[in-house]
Amino acid sequence: MDETLTDEEKASIARRFITHAPPGEFNEVFNDVRTLLNDDSLVRRSISQAFSEYNRDQYIPTKIQNSEYKCLITDGNDLGDGRFYDPRTRQTFKFDHLRRESSDYEHYQPDEKSETWRLALEKQLTDYIKEHYTYGSCIVIGESDADTITLSTFIESHKFEPKNFWNGRWRSNWSLTFSKGQFTCELIGHVKVQIHYFEDGNVQLVSNKNITEIIQLQDEIITAKEIIRIIRQAENNYQQAVNENYQLMSDSTFKALRRQLPITKAKIDWTKITAYKIGSELKNA
Repeated sequence: MDETLTDEEKASIARRFITHAPPGEFNEVFNDVRTLLNDDSLVRRSISQAFSEYNRDQYIPTKIQNSEYKCLITDGNDLGDGRFYDPRTRQTFKFDHLRRESSDYEHYQPDEKSETWRLALEKQLTDYIKEHYTYGSCIVIGESDADTITLSTFIESHKFEPKNFWNGRWRSNWSLTFSKGQFTCELIGHVKVQIHYFEDGNVQLVSNKNITEIIQLQDEIITAKEIIRIIRQAENNYQQAVNENYQLMSDSTFKALRRQLPITKAKIDWTKITAYKIGSELKNA
């Protein structure tokens, strides 16, 4: 017995498709979802929030006026009502989550207590990104509450190669919270890699890791350098582990998923497949 889906059920399925779109393939997934729903009113009414969730989760980079650096769209710099702020240029802006364009810029007043710490870390992180990520972007956010300061970094790097049937994105977020007079604190990181390979198939690699390190607190510059030293070491180790695991999968796991030869132990000449009398051979077996 056929069951007709309600508009809300259709929208719920569409939202899941949108939020799980592979890196670099959001437009393709959106166009497919739009075709499946065949109702632009339902798209605008029910799944537009999924665009925002996707962009914030993926740390989508966007160009900022009067800046050579891109700003990332994240939960950390979300002001609500579609507005975000760029701590580097001290501007807020309206972000169109479908077109991925920034507009309507206004001045942003940074948090005074954390700003010197944020600036020192931003400089060190920017140098690190230039050195390690060819297509990378980053932002550093500073906040304070009484005598407590929180610094958060967001890193994004991607490479899209649709002509070679793959796209990939690296994301990492590091944060620490400390109070005046404190000598050590935890540096907490979350790293995520997502790769989609779609030549003659559809394979996604999604890998993530949570990392916690203890950091010694000194002045702003020395502490910033120590933070980047730990980030560099942790991300290099993680990237190496992913590469080694991927090579292991290529050499063993993937090969185990397919038969090297058919049960006849002979390779099939696919150019002559029509000449094989498979039916009669099975009948006479």
